[in-house]
Amino acid sequence: MARIALIHALTHSIAPINDALAREWPDAQRMNLIDDSLSADLARSGALDDAMTARFVALGDYAATTAADAILFTCSAFGPCIDAVKRRLAPLPVLKPNEAMIDEAAAHVRAHGGRVGLLATFAPTLASMPGEFPAEVPLRTALADGALDALDRGDTAAHDRIALHGALALKAEGCSVIALAQFSLARSAALIAATTGLAVLTTPDSAVRALRQRLRR
Repeated sequence: MARIALIHALTHSIAPINDALAREWPDAQRMNLIDDSLSADLARSGALDDAMTARFVALGDYAATTAADAILFTCSAFGPCIDAVKRRLAPLPVLKPNEAMIDEAAAHVRAHGGRVGLLATFAPTLASMPGEFPAEVPLRTALADGALDALDRGDTAAHDRIALHGALALKAEGCSVIALAQFSLARSAALIAATTGLAVLTTPDSAVRALRQRLRR
């Protein structure tokens, strides 16, 4: 039985990935770690510096001591920090939250044309994540500004409404697939798909598919 360590920087990320695992891979054992100061500190400083990387390395080291078969980070704005953990813990599988979704989004555009529309609710994500897409894949981005604040207030309807507005803007820019950057955005996927008529990818579902395939190999 696979044991997956899930490392979170937002409390809102916990339920979406645990729900996806329960639905798609129910026999996987889950272990959740959270440091909810990471996102707040990044929002204040705007810097993925050595100190931030050291915090991620410490979290990865701890997860590795729990006999985890793989580690999945669910915080999409910290790519370089997670890359440092990947290098340190290799060959233990360490996945960034968005890498599987990026692969699926790029494959969709190659097969069907159009552009990838990357929708985020956490602004620093749009500083780090676009560079993780293949250079030849056309990309448009949108910030669902205020959606995360609405979620913090428990106003899920406002969160979903703001997310949908951002997705519609991306559709108007010629996007054929919407990639939802935050795990917490997964709750809006069905609404966005039904309203836009576009393919919609979520980070938790893509990550579970990739983890399961990787560990089976």
